[in-house]
Amino acid sequence: MAHIRDINLIPLVYQMAPGKAYGMARNLMGMRASCLVELTTEDGVVGIGEAWGPAKATAGYLEVIKDAYIGRELYDREAILSDILCRYYHLGWQNQMLACISGINIAIYDAMGKTLGLPVCKLLGGRIRDRIPAYASDGYISRDPDNQLDAQLERIADRGFPGAKFKIGLGPKSDEQRVALARRILGDDMLLLVDTNGNYTVDVALDSMRRIAPYDVHFYEEPLPPQDFEGYRILTSRAPIPVATGEALYTIWDFCRMIAPRAVDVVQPDPTLCGGLDQAKAVALLCQAHSVRFSPHVWGSAVSVAAAVHLLASLPGYPHSDNQPYPQLLEYDVGTNPLRDELLIEPLHAIEGHVPVPDKPGLGIELDPEVVRRYRVD
Repeated sequence: MAHIRDINLIPLVYQMAPGKAYGMARNLMGMRASCLVELTTEDGVVGIGEAWGPAKATAGYLEVIKDAYIGRELYDREAILSDILCRYYHLGWQNQMLACISGINIAIYDAMGKTLGLPVCKLLGGRIRDRIPAYASDGYISRDPDNQLDAQLERIADRGFPGAKFKIGLGPKSDEQRVALARRILGDDMLLLVDTNGNYTVDVALDSMRRIAPYDVHFYEEPLPPQDFEGYRILTSRAPIPVATGEALYTIWDFCRMIAPRAVDVVQPDPTLCGGLDQAKAVALLCQAHSVRFSPHVWGSAVSVAAAVHLLASLPGYPHSDNQPYPQLLEYDVGTNPLRDELLIEPLHAIEGHVPVPDKPGLGIELDPEVVRRYRVD
């Protein structure tokens, strides 16, 4: 039987060169980090997952919840989650414990797929599509004179991406200047997506939206802090641009508070943080029930890309059939990050704006041990 024997973490860090930090309106980041989860079954099958956030915090929570998994079958994963959430409810759910659980859940799916000889997408509902349309996530805030918005967007303009997301949030006037520049560089046909990373209040977000609406912005991501549920309800009811959020929300309970009152137009759970593939799939079903669009957040290593690709490959286009106005888009970060580009023996690269769905068992990926050694920080 596929019982869990052990769970270990693999912290990885890529340190950027001086002056090359990039990021968002709230802050710049001088490194890219990832916390991989390695789960081993009693049969020797190894599943790989990824947990969002700092590895030291993830390690602390792993010590708290690890015993709930050891000795249990892979297929008990949802019962284990319920037991942990109920036993440790005083700790809250909007914390690194859920990121740790997310990484374990993804690793369980990888191990299940390898055990059964099936790709993860088939375990989630089927391989509905063989490649996933992606938008390029770029256009970061940067102090590097060689990596300003124009240079970043010019590098992706001819790569076949159906859309591009870039950072705003420095102020409404700056937002309009950045959006006008992006539209000029990327042309009239590419979808423009903008991201404030929660740096605004309702009034400032509305000012920003009204300024940039004439440039045909596809959606406006995280205009407000993630826990301002009432603010999102008010803003979405008045916004001239579709509102997207969800990367910092945990479990279906958080998303229900956002989706049920129609406080969001595009929902963006991150499988490495929201509770794993099971919770992300539950959020997708909730979106279907309320006819809300779904586009997962991805900003980690190649493992998180693979998990999101399998998730999207398994989702129907409901309520659409033959004619889907806009595809369910994968976020494909193109910022400098070897943990995404070098980590796998066979990289998951975007080809003409689409990422192929691996067809091997599990996530269908294999870590490059030399790259893991290079960036490991134990």
